[in-house]
Amino acid sequence: MSKRPIDPLLVGGFRLPRTFAALRYPNYRLWFFGQTVSLIGTWMQSIAQGWLVYQLTGSDLALGTISFIGTIPTLFLMLPAGAITDRVNKRTLLLATQTVMMLLAFIMTALSATGRLQVWHIALLAAALGVAQSFDAPARQALAVAMVDDRADLMNAIALNSAIFNLARVIGPAIGGIVLATLGATWCFGLNGLSFLAVIAGLWLMKLPANQDPVPQRSLVQQTLEGLRYIRTNAPIRNMIAIMGVSGIFGMSYAVLLPAFAADVLRVGETGLGALNTAVGLGALAGALAVASLSRYRRKGMLATLGSTLFPAMLIVFALSRNMPLALVCLAISGWAIVVQNSTINTLIQGIVPDQLRGRVMAVFSLMIFGTTPFGSLQAGAIAQVLGPPAGVAVGALITLVFAASMALLQPSLRRMEG
Repeated sequence: MSKRPIDPLLVGGFRLPRTFAALRYPNYRLWFFGQTVSLIGTWMQSIAQGWLVYQLTGSDLALGTISFIGTIPTLFLMLPAGAITDRVNKRTLLLATQTVMMLLAFIMTALSATGRLQVWHIALLAAALGVAQSFDAPARQALAVAMVDDRADLMNAIALNSAIFNLARVIGPAIGGIVLATLGATWCFGLNGLSFLAVIAGLWLMKLPANQDPVPQRSLVQQTLEGLRYIRTNAPIRNMIAIMGVSGIFGMSYAVLLPAFAADVLRVGETGLGALNTAVGLGALAGALAVASLSRYRRKGMLATLGSTLFPAMLIVFALSRNMPLALVCLAISGWAIVVQNSTINTLIQGIVPDQLRGRVMAVFSLMIFGTTPFGSLQAGAIAQVLGPPAGVAVGALITLVFAASMALLQPSLRRMEG
């Protein structure tokens, strides 16, 4: 009599839906729940910090400046951070970066609680946070492979990471707004600091393979250059990272113009601005869950092509729209599409790159997401200043669409890539 086969999705007597397949791995479960708590805290602090900066200065420029200061370290540190990620234990590096970010939140809490917090404090802490995030991002991306035992579930894990981020993006600001209104900014900062304990505990409890970290043989500069040469000479990775870079600079820049759309184009005010941002978050969450459900779908190149062309196409329709319901639908679909693009490209790259180069390649991948923000915001703002917010979105989206369509036509091997 044959034995009944073991259900790989059965965890503790409960069968997981295919959408959450990566949660059957204990290491990934620890990461998933720890990150969910931590990211909700991060969004709470972001809401309180922006409010406090505006209360202290009354300046829109100050808001943009703090954001720029927090982002600029990634331009200079992300690439060497990728080389360091390949030289050291990735979990140890993540423990260090998460601990530093927790301490920064507690410093902000102490300054706020004592009434000493000033704008220059916030700027300095934002810069320090940007430094920590420069090392955290490539280490987090590179460690994803070690969290799932079967690489066929890697795309599922990457998509669920996006789901965590976008779920926190919806929940975190709502909770943060309530806490800010009832208890004050200090509580938002303090709760964010405490939230890091969840992910730190998860990292400590993980049981990871002992042989995941290669021994460095060359200098940091040589290793960084080796990673860049690998990307330059590997056509599929080079093309996918180029798509990420163009969409990051010219496509994602629409977000900085949403306040102008709400006020002057759609004329829906602060409530409408919140609805526009929520639409993006809900669409992105739906996209993450869709990708997670399709993690075993082999034609991942087609998914990446769909996401990279649908995202800017929807932004063009949004730029031309003067109707709030249509605008919400366009933003929701664009949020869905950008997550499909990013998660699928992440999976394809992770499936190609060798382990000893993973940190450096994923550092460049992360740089295309985080490091391009200041330049994208600058070009979108400059065009909007001269031609209006719709043109600021439409021009960048058109460039993104033309590039993505050109890659799909001129590099058909991208469409045919399988995972």
